[in-house]
Amino acid sequence: MIEQLIRFSLRNRFVVLLIAGGLFGWGIYSVKTSKIDAIPDLSENQVIVFTEWMGRSPQLIEDQITYPLVTNLQGLPQVKYVRGTSMFGMSFVYVIFNDDTDVYWARERVLERLNYASRLLPGGVSPTLGPDGTGVGHILWYTLDAPGMDLGEQRAIQDWYVAFGLQNVPGVAEIASFGGFQKQYQVTVDPNKLTYYGLSIPQVITAIRTNNNEAGGRKFELSGIGYIIKTTGYLGSVEQIQNIPLKTLNTVPVRVADVATVQMTGATRLGIFDLNGAGEAVGGIVVMRYGENADEVIGHVKKKMEEVARGLPQGVKFNIVYDRSGLIQESVNSIQHTLMEEMIVVSLVVILFLLHWRSAISIIIQIPITIATSFILLNAFDISSNIMSLTGIALAIGVIVDNGIIMAENAYKNLAVRQAELTAESRKVGPQEKTSENKPESTLHPQTQP
Repeated sequence: MIEQLIRFSLRNRFVVLLIAGGLFGWGIYSVKTSKIDAIPDLSENQVIVFTEWMGRSPQLIEDQITYPLVTNLQGLPQVKYVRGTSMFGMSFVYVIFNDDTDVYWARERVLERLNYASRLLPGGVSPTLGPDGTGVGHILWYTLDAPGMDLGEQRAIQDWYVAFGLQNVPGVAEIASFGGFQKQYQVTVDPNKLTYYGLSIPQVITAIRTNNNEAGGRKFELSGIGYIIKTTGYLGSVEQIQNIPLKTLNTVPVRVADVATVQMTGATRLGIFDLNGAGEAVGGIVVMRYGENADEVIGHVKKKMEEVARGLPQGVKFNIVYDRSGLIQESVNSIQHTLMEEMIVVSLVVILFLLHWRSAISIIIQIPITIATSFILLNAFDISSNIMSLTGIALAIGVIVDNGIIMAENAYKNLAVRQAELTAESRKVGPQEKTSENKPESTLHPQTQP
């Protein structure tokens, strides 16, 4: 088989060169379109189910949320196992699928099962799916450099402006905000005053909820003009909450301010984010969507940051604290330097041992063609160009070079052996012809002898 392939290649050199040129061109295109990342994605194929029920203990979360979800999600097809984690006010369920399962097919199956499992949960609790990212999807971290601005204002800018702007970048699954204070209206009820007025906490909650509402009316026409009637009831200040009536005693309304203290404050925090020991900071984490090109997504995010920065308040700017593109670029530069070094070393070694520049060129040409062809296979199997895959290619260059040197040396050896055989044959034929020419006439014509 190999002899036939070699014979065909020698007899059809133009076809072989055409195939090599086509593979090289296809490989160059594959190199440009290959997904580039710093590290390989070895995370499990998982779908995260997040459920929030603030103010409840971990044991209550485990009994009423985590356990019902885990037991109902275990029967999904192609599921390896289901993990559950309960903490204060939050529940996380990790559904691990087989490695060959499509992640979006898995998300659809989990969402279908959640429609059934939601009826087993407490009222007002609604589980949601986590972002379609992976364990190594954190490609960029940033903070807001806002001197003189309090943490609450920074978090408001991050949640209501920056996150919405960066969320639209193609390939971004989520912008996870961290740090600062999330503003909220907080009502601190005095139990002694509630007892004095004969009220309960559910009555206070109901009164505030019903007064924070808008309702639509009807449309009517007057003098040929249509008017739409609606009520404006959304609460917008601390004073409006304080003036909400709870009940009436002897024609005197009992307001929220009579039984509670209302203030604008931050949500309860379970931790803080400190930057280099210089104090708290506010920022976000860019989570890449599953299967995207990390280098390309980071580039688009940085361009979008330049656009978003134009709308930030005076003196506020982005501060990138983690950027994977630097490690990605170092990986690419490393393989480029390795290729150049090995091509130079191989050229010198081949020329030194074979003393033939044509053999050196033939071996050097094999390196870029083989590497370009390997990127075709990487794209075919959806493998990104990362440290592991590029290191494997760099190590394989040595095997490619060794094969080229061995084949060139073997060819020279066979040619030398064949040339020695031809020389020996020519030496044998030469003396025989000379001897026959010098023989006497009597030997050639015996009938002339007496």
